[in-house]
Amino acid sequence: MGNGPNLDDYITQGVYGAKELKPDERRRFLGTLRERIVVVLTEVQVYEAAVYKEIEEEMKRHPQTRMYLNGEIPYKILSKYVQIANKRNIPFTIVENKGYDTDIGLVLAYESKAIDKEEIFITMNTVQNESATVENGNKKSTSKGIKGFFKKFLS
Repeated sequence: MGNGPNLDDYITQGVYGAKELKPDERRRFLGTLRERIVVVLTEVQVYEAAVYKEIEEEMKRHPQTRMYLNGEIPYKILSKYVQIANKRNIPFTIVENKGYDTDIGLVLAYESKAIDKEEIFITMNTVQNESATVENGNKKSTSKGIKGFFKKFLS
């Protein structure tokens, strides 16, 4: 006998469906694989009022992608990204990840092409952080994003 599928494998597939490649990875990344992803936003980032401009920039650079949205997030929150996808003619899917809690809110990915992009996460939005003023003794200093946030507590 070879190493190929046997009759039991075909029966199992018929009853339960095809074995899914990397199921935990697919659940975390809203149904897609890490190797296909162009960019990701966490749930926390999607809830922010400001839109991440990087999403539309990546849609321009990668017009053959699909956007996957976390169905646990209310549509009124997701709609700002749906509008961008519609503007750029990017199809989207709202993923109901029943029984699995993920920290991912939005994924822009190819449906079947692996690109193995090294950095897929965007750092937290610094739009509101750049104007945040931090008391530093008697003088005020402007905080620049997360680095400024941590610098405040580490100094």
